[in-house]
Amino acid sequence: MEYLLLIYTDETYWPRMSPAEQEKGAAAYAAYAQALQKAGVFRGANRLKPTSAATRVRVSDDKLQVLDGPYAESKEQLGGYFLIEAPDLDSAITWAGRCPGATHGVMEVRPVWPS
Repeated sequence: MEYLLLIYTDETYWPRMSPAEQEKGAAAYAAYAQALQKAGVFRGANRLKPTSAATRVRVSDDKLQVLDGPYAESKEQLGGYFLIEAPDLDSAITWAGRCPGATHGVMEVRPVWPS
């Protein structure tokens, strides 16, 4: 079954880091992605631009509403994701716990509907 590992973090966290800390963080994510690939569970991943670049689309009373971000008044925003193939939720949770995002944010594990 596929699981989406969503990384929620304070989007001001990374820019506040020193260049050395950013390099170390990038290396941690690269090592994590490599571990997923080596285990044969990696399906995809990407980092998202900040909420200030987001656009919301909604239809209300048959009228299209388009709003520019940011929206969430929460401390943590969706910053990226990993799509993995795992035999069960426990395995997906274990992989989420190994993600560097779990150390400075929250990981959400979501099963993907089969196609």
